[in-house]
Amino acid sequence: MPQTETLMRVDAQDTDEIHWWRQLPDGNRVATWSARQKMNGAARAMLRAGALAARARAGFYGARYEQEADAFLERVTFDESPGLPPRSAPVRTRTGAGAARGARASDAQAQADPVGGRTLAARIPVAGGREEAVALYRALRAAREAVSLHRSSGAMEPFDAAVELGVSHELMEALLQSVRGSEGVRVTVGWSRLSGPPPDCPRRPAPVVFTPGDQAALQQAAHRYVTIEPSQAVRLTGDVVRMRRSEPDGPGAVRLRVRDGAEVAQVRVWLEAEAYRIAVHAHLAGLPLLVSGQLESRGGFRRVSGAHGVAPVPVEAAERERLMKSLGEGLDGFGRALGTSG
Repeated sequence: MPQTETLMRVDAQDTDEIHWWRQLPDGNRVATWSARQKMNGAARAMLRAGALAARARAGFYGARYEQEADAFLERVTFDESPGLPPRSAPVRTRTGAGAARGARASDAQAQADPVGGRTLAARIPVAGGREEAVALYRALRAAREAVSLHRSSGAMEPFDAAVELGVSHELMEALLQSVRGSEGVRVTVGWSRLSGPPPDCPRRPAPVVFTPGDQAALQQAAHRYVTIEPSQAVRLTGDVVRMRRSEPDGPGAVRLRVRDGAEVAQVRVWLEAEAYRIAVHAHLAGLPLLVSGQLESRGGFRRVSGAHGVAPVPVEAAERERLMKSLGEGLDGFGRALGTSG
Protein backbone atom coordinates (compact mmCIF):
# COMPACT_ATOMS: atom_id res chain seq x y z
CA MET A 1 0.00 0.00 0.00
CA PRO A 2 1.50 3.39 -0.93
CA GLN A 3 2.65 5.56 1.91
CA THR A 4 1.05 8.95 2.28
CA GLU A 5 2.33 12.28 3.46
CA THR A 6 0.02 15.02 4.56
CA LEU A 7 0.50 18.70 5.31
CA MET A 8 -2.88 19.40 6.84
CA ARG A 9 -5.12 22.37 7.32
CA VAL A 10 -5.75 23.38 10.93
CA ASP A 11 -8.39 25.56 12.50
CA ALA A 12 -7.25 28.92 13.81
CA GLN A 13 -8.91 32.07 15.07
CA ASP A 14 -8.18 34.74 12.49
CA THR A 15 -5.82 33.00 10.10
CA ASP A 16 -6.05 31.68 6.59
CA GLU A 17 -4.91 28.09 6.20
CA ILE A 18 -3.11 26.08 3.55
CA HIS A 19 -2.68 22.33 3.48
CA TRP A 20 -0.84 20.02 1.14
CA TRP A 21 -1.53 16.35 0.66
CA ARG A 22 1.13 14.27 -1.03
CA GLN A 23 1.00 10.61 -2.01
CA LEU A 24 4.32 8.79 -1.94
CA PRO A 25 5.25 5.52 -3.62
CA ASP A 26 6.32 2.53 -1.54
CA GLY A 27 9.78 2.97 -0.04
CA ASN A 28 11.88 2.56 3.03
CA ARG A 29 11.70 4.85 6.05
CA VAL A 30 14.82 6.76 5.06
CA ALA A 31 13.35 7.59 1.65
CA THR A 32 10.08 8.64 3.30
CA TRP A 33 11.92 10.94 5.70
CA SER A 34 13.83 12.55 2.84
CA ALA A 35 10.63 13.04 0.86
CA ARG A 36 8.92 14.65 3.84
CA GLN A 37 11.80 17.07 4.29
CA LYS A 38 11.61 18.04 0.62
CA MET A 39 7.86 18.58 0.87
CA ASN A 40 8.30 20.86 3.87
CA GLY A 41 10.76 22.91 1.83
CA ALA A 42 8.37 22.97 -1.14
CA ALA A 43 5.54 24.24 1.07
CA ARG A 44 7.67 27.13 2.27
CA ALA A 45 8.80 27.83 -1.29
CA MET A 46 5.16 28.09 -2.41
CA LEU A 47 4.41 30.52 0.39
CA ARG A 48 7.45 32.55 -0.64
CA ALA A 49 6.21 32.59 -4.25
CA GLY A 50 2.87 33.92 -3.02
CA ALA A 51 4.62 36.67 -1.08
CA LEU A 52 6.61 37.65 -4.18
CA ALA A 53 3.47 37.73 -6.33
CA ALA A 54 1.82 40.00 -3.78
CA ARG A 55 4.63 42.56 -4.25
CA ALA A 56 4.79 42.68 -8.05
CA ARG A 57 4.20 40.57 -11.13
CA ALA A 58 7.29 39.01 -12.71
CA GLY A 59 8.17 35.76 -14.42
CA PHE A 60 11.43 35.60 -12.47
CA TYR A 61 12.17 37.46 -9.24
CA GLY A 62 15.67 36.29 -8.40
CA ALA A 63 16.92 38.31 -5.43
CA ARG A 64 14.16 40.91 -5.73
CA TYR A 65 11.81 41.27 -2.74
CA GLU A 66 13.75 38.64 -0.76
CA GLN A 67 13.56 40.64 2.46
CA GLU A 68 9.81 41.14 2.14
CA ALA A 69 9.27 37.43 1.48
CA ASP A 70 11.41 36.50 4.47
CA ALA A 71 9.44 38.88 6.68
CA PHE A 72 6.18 37.28 5.52
CA LEU A 73 7.41 33.77 6.33
CA GLU A 74 8.28 34.99 9.83
CA ARG A 75 4.58 35.74 10.35
CA VAL A 76 3.50 32.24 9.30
CA THR A 77 3.11 29.57 11.98
CA PHE A 78 4.20 26.04 11.15
CA ASP A 79 3.30 23.01 13.27
CA GLU A 80 4.53 19.56 12.33
CA SER A 81 3.22 16.35 13.88
CA PRO A 82 2.01 12.84 12.99
CA GLY A 83 -1.47 12.81 11.54
CA LEU A 84 -4.02 11.04 9.42
CA PRO A 85 -4.63 11.87 5.76
CA PRO A 86 -7.45 14.39 5.23
CA ARG A 87 -10.98 13.13 4.65
CA SER A 88 -12.48 14.81 1.62
CA ALA A 89 -14.66 14.27 -1.38
CA PRO A 90 -12.99 13.39 -4.68
CA VAL A 91 -11.24 16.34 -6.24
CA ARG A 92 -12.85 17.61 -9.42
CA THR A 93 -10.85 20.40 -11.00
CA ARG A 94 -9.99 21.27 -14.59
CA THR A 95 -6.63 19.59 -14.56
CA GLY A 96 -6.85 17.12 -17.43
CA ALA A 97 -7.82 13.47 -17.41
CA GLY A 98 -4.51 12.22 -16.04
CA ALA A 99 -4.46 14.70 -13.18
CA ALA A 100 -8.10 14.01 -12.33
CA ARG A 101 -7.44 10.27 -12.17
CA GLY A 102 -4.46 10.93 -9.92
CA ALA A 103 -6.56 13.14 -7.65
CA ARG A 104 -9.32 10.53 -7.35
CA ALA A 105 -6.75 7.86 -6.60
CA SER A 106 -5.21 10.07 -3.94
CA ASP A 107 -8.58 10.65 -2.27
CA ALA A 108 -9.40 6.98 -2.35
CA GLN A 109 -6.05 6.17 -0.79
CA ALA A 110 -6.51 8.85 1.86
CA GLN A 111 -9.77 7.27 3.01
CA ALA A 112 -8.55 3.70 2.76
CA ASP A 113 -5.12 3.97 4.37
CA PRO A 114 -5.42 3.52 8.16
CA VAL A 115 -1.82 4.56 8.76
CA GLY A 116 -1.21 8.21 9.68
CA GLY A 117 1.23 10.32 7.69
CA ARG A 118 2.87 13.54 8.79
CA THR A 119 1.24 16.94 9.08
CA LEU A 120 2.57 20.46 8.63
CA ALA A 121 0.08 23.18 9.42
CA ALA A 122 0.63 26.60 7.84
CA ARG A 123 -1.37 29.37 9.47
CA ILE A 124 -1.25 32.80 7.85
CA PRO A 125 -2.57 35.75 9.89
CA VAL A 126 -5.22 37.73 8.05
CA ALA A 127 -3.64 40.92 9.38
CA GLY A 128 -0.36 41.09 7.53
CA GLY A 129 -0.81 37.94 5.46
CA ARG A 130 -4.14 37.90 3.63
CA GLU A 131 -2.72 39.59 0.53
CA GLU A 132 -0.01 36.93 0.20
CA ALA A 133 -2.48 34.08 0.75
CA VAL A 134 -4.79 35.42 -1.96
CA ALA A 135 -1.86 35.88 -4.36
CA LEU A 136 -0.77 32.28 -3.84
CA TYR A 137 -4.30 30.94 -4.25
CA ARG A 138 -4.79 32.72 -7.57
CA ALA A 139 -1.31 31.83 -8.80
CA LEU A 140 -1.83 28.13 -8.06
CA ARG A 141 -5.07 28.03 -10.02
CA ALA A 142 -3.51 29.96 -12.91
CA ALA A 143 -0.54 27.59 -12.92
CA ARG A 144 -2.84 24.58 -13.04
CA GLU A 145 -4.78 26.07 -15.95
CA ALA A 146 -1.61 26.97 -17.87
CA VAL A 147 -0.14 23.49 -17.39
CA SER A 148 -3.36 21.87 -18.61
CA LEU A 149 -3.51 24.09 -21.70
CA HIS A 150 0.13 23.41 -22.48
CA ARG A 151 -0.30 19.66 -22.13
CA SER A 152 -3.26 19.71 -24.50
CA SER A 153 -1.82 22.07 -27.14
CA GLY A 154 1.94 22.26 -26.60
CA ALA A 155 1.72 26.07 -26.61
CA MET A 156 3.80 28.20 -24.23
CA GLU A 157 1.57 31.27 -24.47
CA PRO A 158 -0.60 30.17 -21.50
CA PHE A 159 2.44 30.47 -19.26
CA ASP A 160 3.15 33.99 -20.51
CA ALA A 161 -0.42 35.05 -19.74
CA ALA A 162 -0.27 33.41 -16.31
CA VAL A 163 2.44 35.81 -15.14
CA GLU A 164 -0.19 38.52 -14.71
CA LEU A 165 -2.00 36.16 -12.32
CA GLY A 166 1.06 35.61 -10.15
CA VAL A 167 2.71 32.59 -11.77
CA SER A 168 6.51 32.71 -11.74
CA HIS A 169 9.71 30.71 -12.00
CA GLU A 170 9.77 30.51 -8.22
CA LEU A 171 6.28 28.98 -8.07
CA MET A 172 7.06 26.47 -10.81
CA GLU A 173 10.21 25.37 -8.99
CA ALA A 174 8.24 24.91 -5.78
CA LEU A 175 5.64 22.80 -7.59
CA LEU A 176 8.38 20.72 -9.19
CA GLN A 177 9.93 20.14 -5.80
CA SER A 178 6.61 18.95 -4.40
CA VAL A 179 5.74 16.65 -7.31
CA ARG A 180 9.13 14.96 -7.76
CA GLY A 181 9.24 11.54 -6.17
CA SER A 182 5.51 11.51 -5.47
CA GLU A 183 2.38 10.13 -7.07
CA GLY A 184 0.61 13.48 -6.90
CA VAL A 185 0.18 16.55 -4.71
CA ARG A 186 -2.98 18.42 -3.76
CA VAL A 187 -3.01 21.96 -2.38
CA THR A 188 -6.04 23.47 -0.64
CA VAL A 189 -6.58 26.97 0.72
CA GLY A 190 -9.01 27.63 3.58
CA TRP A 191 -10.07 31.15 4.51
CA SER A 192 -10.39 32.46 8.05
CA ARG A 193 -13.77 31.77 9.63
CA LEU A 194 -13.72 35.14 11.35
CA SER A 195 -12.81 37.28 8.35
CA GLY A 196 -14.50 35.15 5.72
CA PRO A 197 -13.31 34.77 2.14
CA PRO A 198 -11.60 37.63 0.28
CA PRO A 199 -13.54 39.46 -2.45
CA ASP A 200 -14.01 37.43 -5.64
CA CYS A 201 -12.84 34.21 -3.95
CA PRO A 202 -15.06 31.20 -3.20
CA ARG A 203 -15.82 30.45 0.43
CA ARG A 204 -14.41 26.94 0.11
CA PRO A 205 -11.90 26.83 -2.77
CA ALA A 206 -11.50 23.52 -4.55
CA PRO A 207 -8.14 21.80 -4.20
CA VAL A 208 -5.54 22.22 -6.92
CA VAL A 209 -3.88 18.98 -8.06
CA PHE A 210 -0.53 18.38 -9.74
CA THR A 211 0.78 14.99 -10.83
CA PRO A 212 4.07 13.53 -12.08
CA GLY A 213 2.73 13.93 -15.62
CA ASP A 214 2.95 17.70 -15.15
CA GLN A 215 6.69 17.74 -14.52
CA ALA A 216 7.77 18.36 -18.12
CA ALA A 217 5.43 21.35 -18.45
CA LEU A 218 6.53 22.76 -15.10
CA GLN A 219 10.19 22.43 -16.08
CA GLN A 220 9.68 24.14 -19.43
CA ALA A 221 7.81 27.02 -17.82
CA ALA A 222 10.40 27.46 -15.07
CA HIS A 223 13.18 27.67 -17.67
CA ARG A 224 11.20 30.00 -19.92
CA TYR A 225 10.49 32.48 -17.14
CA VAL A 226 14.20 32.85 -16.37
CA THR A 227 15.26 33.30 -20.00
CA ILE A 228 12.64 35.89 -21.00
CA GLU A 229 12.67 38.08 -17.89
CA PRO A 230 14.21 41.43 -18.93
CA SER A 231 16.90 43.31 -17.08
CA GLN A 232 15.82 46.40 -15.18
CA ALA A 233 17.06 49.96 -15.53
CA VAL A 234 17.85 51.32 -12.07
CA ARG A 235 19.13 54.45 -10.37
CA LEU A 236 19.96 53.23 -6.91
CA THR A 237 21.58 54.49 -3.74
CA GLY A 238 23.63 52.18 -1.55
CA ASP A 239 26.36 51.95 1.05
CA VAL A 240 29.73 50.55 -0.01
CA VAL A 241 30.34 47.33 1.94
CA ARG A 242 33.09 45.68 -0.10
CA MET A 243 35.63 46.74 -2.74
CA ARG A 244 38.15 44.88 -4.87
CA ARG A 245 40.46 45.66 -7.79
CA SER A 246 43.61 44.02 -9.13
CA GLU A 247 45.58 47.23 -9.86
CA PRO A 248 45.99 50.28 -7.58
CA ASP A 249 44.75 52.77 -10.19
CA GLY A 250 42.54 50.50 -12.27
CA PRO A 251 38.86 49.55 -12.39
CA GLY A 252 37.29 47.29 -9.81
CA ALA A 253 34.19 45.72 -8.31
CA VAL A 254 32.11 47.27 -5.55
CA ARG A 255 29.38 45.68 -3.47
CA LEU A 256 26.60 48.00 -2.30
CA ARG A 257 24.01 47.53 0.40
CA VAL A 258 20.98 49.02 -1.32
CA ARG A 259 19.12 51.82 0.42
CA ASP A 260 16.61 52.59 -2.32
CA GLY A 261 16.10 52.42 -6.06
CA ALA A 262 16.04 48.61 -6.39
CA GLU A 263 14.13 45.76 -4.74
CA VAL A 264 17.25 43.83 -3.74
CA ALA A 265 19.34 43.85 -0.57
CA GLN A 266 22.79 44.06 -2.21
CA VAL A 267 24.24 44.47 -5.70
CA ARG A 268 27.66 44.06 -7.27
CA VAL A 269 28.82 46.86 -9.58
CA TRP A 270 31.85 46.98 -11.90
CA LEU A 271 33.30 50.50 -11.96
CA GLU A 272 35.90 52.13 -14.17
CA ALA A 273 38.94 53.68 -12.48
CA GLU A 274 37.52 57.18 -11.90
CA ALA A 275 34.17 55.88 -10.68
CA TYR A 276 35.97 53.41 -8.42
CA ARG A 277 37.99 56.27 -6.91
CA ILE A 278 34.79 58.16 -6.16
CA ALA A 279 33.38 55.04 -4.51
CA VAL A 280 36.50 54.77 -2.33
CA HIS A 281 36.11 58.35 -1.15
CA ALA A 282 32.39 57.87 -0.48
CA HIS A 283 33.19 54.81 1.59
CA LEU A 284 35.86 56.65 3.58
CA ALA A 285 33.47 59.53 4.21
CA GLY A 286 30.66 57.21 5.24
CA LEU A 287 28.42 58.49 2.45
CA PRO A 288 26.07 56.42 0.29
CA LEU A 289 26.81 56.11 -3.42
CA LEU A 290 24.48 56.88 -6.30
CA VAL A 291 24.75 54.55 -9.32
CA SER A 292 22.72 54.18 -12.51
CA GLY A 293 22.78 51.14 -14.80
CA GLN A 294 21.09 47.87 -15.71
CA LEU A 295 20.15 45.44 -12.94
CA GLU A 296 20.88 42.22 -14.80
CA SER A 297 18.25 39.47 -14.77
CA ARG A 298 20.98 36.95 -15.49
CA GLY A 299 22.24 35.76 -12.13
CA GLY A 300 19.09 36.79 -10.30
CA PHE A 301 19.20 40.60 -10.33
CA ARG A 302 22.34 40.75 -8.20
CA ARG A 303 24.61 42.71 -10.57
CA VAL A 304 24.48 46.19 -12.11
CA SER A 305 26.12 46.57 -15.53
CA GLY A 306 26.91 49.69 -17.53
CA ALA A 307 27.34 51.75 -14.37
CA HIS A 308 27.31 55.52 -14.91
CA GLY A 309 26.45 58.68 -13.02
CA VAL A 310 28.46 57.44 -10.05
CA ALA A 311 28.51 60.02 -7.26
CA PRO A 312 28.26 60.27 -3.49
CA VAL A 313 24.84 61.31 -2.30
CA PRO A 314 24.82 65.04 -1.43
CA VAL A 315 24.59 66.05 2.22
CA GLU A 316 23.75 69.27 4.02
CA ALA A 317 26.24 72.13 3.47
CA ALA A 318 27.58 72.16 7.04
CA GLU A 319 28.00 68.41 7.06
CA ARG A 320 29.64 68.50 3.64
CA GLU A 321 32.20 71.06 4.81
CA ARG A 322 33.00 69.00 7.87
CA LEU A 323 33.50 65.88 5.76
CA MET A 324 35.77 67.69 3.30
CA LYS A 325 37.96 69.04 6.08
CA SER A 326 38.24 65.62 7.67
CA LEU A 327 39.28 64.05 4.38
CA GLY A 328 42.05 66.60 3.71
CA GLU A 329 43.18 68.43 0.62
CA GLY A 330 43.88 65.38 -1.55
CA LEU A 331 40.27 64.69 -2.50
CA ASP A 332 39.52 67.46 -5.00
CA GLY A 333 37.76 64.99 -7.25
CA PHE A 334 35.55 63.99 -4.38
CA GLY A 335 34.74 67.64 -3.74
CA ARG A 336 33.73 68.13 -7.37
CA ALA A 337 31.50 65.08 -7.15
CA LEU A 338 29.83 66.61 -4.10
CA GLY A 339 29.28 69.85 -5.98
CA THR A 340 31.90 71.94 -4.18
CA SER A 341 34.95 73.74 -5.50
CA GLY A 342 37.23 72.06 -2.97
